[in-house]
Amino acid sequence: MPVNEYKSGSAFPGVIGRTADVSSPAWPEQPRAVPGAPNILMIIFDDTGYGQFGCYGSPIRTPHLDSLAAGGLLYNNMHTTALCSPSRSCIMTGRNHHSNAMAAITEMATGFPGYNGNIPFENGFISEILLQHGYNTYMIGKWHLMPSEQGSPAGPYNRWPLGRGFERFYGFLGGDTDQYYPELVSDNHQVDPPATPEEGYHLTQDLAERAMTFISDAKQAAPDKPFYLNFSTGATHAPHHVPREWADRYQGVFDDGWDAYREKTFANQKRLGVAPPDAVLSRHDPDVPEWDSLTPDARRLAIRMMEVYAGFLSHTDHQVGRLLDYLREIGEFDNTLIMVVSDNGASAEGGVTGTTNEAQFFNNAAEPIEESIRAIDELGGPDHFNHYPWGWTWAGNTPFRRWKRETYRGGASDPFLVHWPAGIQARGEVRTQYAHLVDMTPTILDALGIEPPATINGVAQSPMHGVSFAHTFDDPNAPTRHHTQYFEMLGHRAIDHDGWRAVCPWPGQSFSEAEQPFGTPITADTLSQLDAHAWELYHVAEDFAETRDLSAEHPDKLTELVTLWYSEAGKYGVLPIDSSTLARMVVERPQISKERTSYTFRPGTQSLPSSVAPRILNRPHSVTADVDLPDEGAEGVLMCQGSGAGGWSFYIKDGRLAYVHNYLSRALHTVSTPDTVPAGRHELRFEFQPTGEPDLVHGKGTPGVAQLYIDRRLVAEAEFPVTTPIMFNPGDMTCGANPGHPVTAEYHSPFRFTGTLHTVTIDMSGDLITDPESEMRMHLARQ
Repeated sequence: MPVNEYKSGSAFPGVIGRTADVSSPAWPEQPRAVPGAPNILMIIFDDTGYGQFGCYGSPIRTPHLDSLAAGGLLYNNMHTTALCSPSRSCIMTGRNHHSNAMAAITEMATGFPGYNGNIPFENGFISEILLQHGYNTYMIGKWHLMPSEQGSPAGPYNRWPLGRGFERFYGFLGGDTDQYYPELVSDNHQVDPPATPEEGYHLTQDLAERAMTFISDAKQAAPDKPFYLNFSTGATHAPHHVPREWADRYQGVFDDGWDAYREKTFANQKRLGVAPPDAVLSRHDPDVPEWDSLTPDARRLAIRMMEVYAGFLSHTDHQVGRLLDYLREIGEFDNTLIMVVSDNGASAEGGVTGTTNEAQFFNNAAEPIEESIRAIDELGGPDHFNHYPWGWTWAGNTPFRRWKRETYRGGASDPFLVHWPAGIQARGEVRTQYAHLVDMTPTILDALGIEPPATINGVAQSPMHGVSFAHTFDDPNAPTRHHTQYFEMLGHRAIDHDGWRAVCPWPGQSFSEAEQPFGTPITADTLSQLDAHAWELYHVAEDFAETRDLSAEHPDKLTELVTLWYSEAGKYGVLPIDSSTLARMVVERPQISKERTSYTFRPGTQSLPSSVAPRILNRPHSVTADVDLPDEGAEGVLMCQGSGAGGWSFYIKDGRLAYVHNYLSRALHTVSTPDTVPAGRHELRFEFQPTGEPDLVHGKGTPGVAQLYIDRRLVAEAEFPVTTPIMFNPGDMTCGANPGHPVTAEYHSPFRFTGTLHTVTIDMSGDLITDPESEMRMHLARQ
């Protein structure tokens, strides 16, 4: 006998008598998908350029992605915001990034509505919508969609994946993570990776296996229930981590340099139809050195960095292939609507020469090639956080100019694949209609026959800004429905309108041509000058790669587009324009707890993200551990922050107390006691007293005196000539252990403390111990 059900909010249709025998039951209706509804699989790459998939002309082998293009559709006119968090917010909500309060990455949030990083609940996520329609919803991989200050174990959790419509989550909350030692979260709590690099662990493989597990878990109970899976790899964002055998497959492929890569890829793009036959390759970028001008060592390093990147992308494609094969195995492949996209163009965060440690880029502390070349045989492995040089960034965005963070097409145009055999008849065709990431959610809803809801969880919903392009699936000549799209990223602006494109670069067309350094704030006077003189005009309907500036020939069209940009900016909350970078990274933001100078930690608790950890850089501070040491001694980490890419650790090894500051993997500055720490209960303390000013522009944090105390008696002292100036990345702070990649090679992770650790207190009040007698003895001993 069928169960009597009724819709939520409607009157109870059963009968309620005085007893059950004279009553008739009815049940609230369960949300169920329409029979035969397709699964939805979004595969989102990170920092992958237009010219890096094989099906977009690249020499990098991506056979599984190529198979999706061959069996589905390849779009050559998809646009992003040019940066990751903003782009991902557009994908999730169908709204523009400033309307999502995501003007930039969450670490650069500021106190304006379009910039604060809190995606409004009236901008519902696709996961929240599909959950109402009977879908299982899974988030795998990178999140990066909430204020970084909300990523601690104290929450709040309402903007974590499980708070935005996902039933299960496995991945990382920030912008990037180590592929061998990731900072993993399962649902709402931190977890350790299931294996070590020595045991063959790699994050992308782990993510693919967890995705398959999520699907399997549900299918055994409800085989007909469709799923929505957002599979967001950490690849191909730095660090470019991949097992050596994958990189070695590309030996010799890139030996002729980045110009040759562009020319070959561009020719392939025309052959494949992803670039028009009359397209012109954009100019040689002024910030990229001529290949022949490089020294032999610089070329050798650049080649290996690109081999590692190519292996990383191919390895990621292989893991995607495993997921696709699994869908075939369970009979779900044909009725899964798959969309593959990157969040922005290829990244220039490796600098002009590339780097063995991306944290050096963020700290303005690029290492010389002589240092980098010593690590050439280890690149891609767990001991480095490597990223390739600008030349490969520029080549990766072929045929376009520039790169990630800039609103030229190199930053804002990306590969996009759609595959759905059960719903799309076309196979292996190119689509040229204009699209933007805000169009993905409306397209999915259109394909499913679902109207955007009026409310989600009681919150009235705002209109979506994107439009569906589902009408293009089987009609290559269907008209474009997305006519106007603004862009703004860190002061770099653009607007597309019916085949025309206006761009206002900041600080200039390239770094070398700019009169101001990157990150210089745009003032009101500067903005007036930019609007009067800096806008460029391109007829991209006829000039695919923005090679001919027509602003002088068509001043009226340019005026029209600049006026339209301001209209869109007002509509979507773009103002005020803010081109600052470092200032936005270090701005004070609301914290969960009131500002304080003392933090107390206990072992066994979850790590604290850098966004909410005490900011000890460039200031006096102390780290005090309350410990009990058994007669046989103890060892392990008392407190640490960061990783082998940069950080600090306070620990006991071989009975001796030590502190090490890892300066961006370039130098280790250590202070340690000459004698072992005796058994018993002790106060173990590290103090840092700055002796100079930081030089942030040149990547140098403050120098200082580092001291160790046992029971408030000075026992060791050292001069630290330089410290990390701006940030650690990764930057989690942990009490009682060093999870992940160890800060120093002096021990192996996790190096948990084996004695009794009661508490560790970090104090930044500036109240330091004075022990003149011990200081005098120590100074005399050092003469």
